[in-house]
Amino acid sequence: MDSFMQAAIDEARAGLAEGGIPIGSVIVHRGKIIGRGHNRRVQQGSAILHGEMDAFENAGRQPASVYRDCTLYTTLSPCSMCSGAILLYGIPKVIIGENQTFMGEEELLRSRGVAVEVLQDTTCIGLMRDFIAAKPQLWNEDIGV
Repeated sequence: MDSFMQAAIDEARAGLAEGGIPIGSVIVHRGKIIGRGHNRRVQQGSAILHGEMDAFENAGRQPASVYRDCTLYTTLSPCSMCSGAILLYGIPKVIIGENQTFMGEEELLRSRGVAVEVLQDTTCIGLMRDFIAAKPQLWNEDIGV
């Protein structure tokens, strides 16, 4: 497995261990992780701290030239909010762990020129399937259902 997707999975597991939703993300610039995060909506009482948003937050302020040279890894297909941030900051490539438990805005990203790769990683699928089965109400809240 790619070490960057493994880092995103490690973030997802950290979120689950904290009582949150197991989704993780890392932002990679020239072979180095500059931002990592996991869904912390539950832990922080936040409306917006999805895994990708947390990774952006932890990357801090970066010039557009840096973001235009990054790859974002996420364990789950990015929702419309996270996809908007990806487009806003010009991330050119997104590698997704899986989109079987949730299909985000992959077509929007592709339509705007973002290279999108979906791995269908069994670890990512298992983390989300188990979580959704255990806490469907919390999952529905996270995706606005």
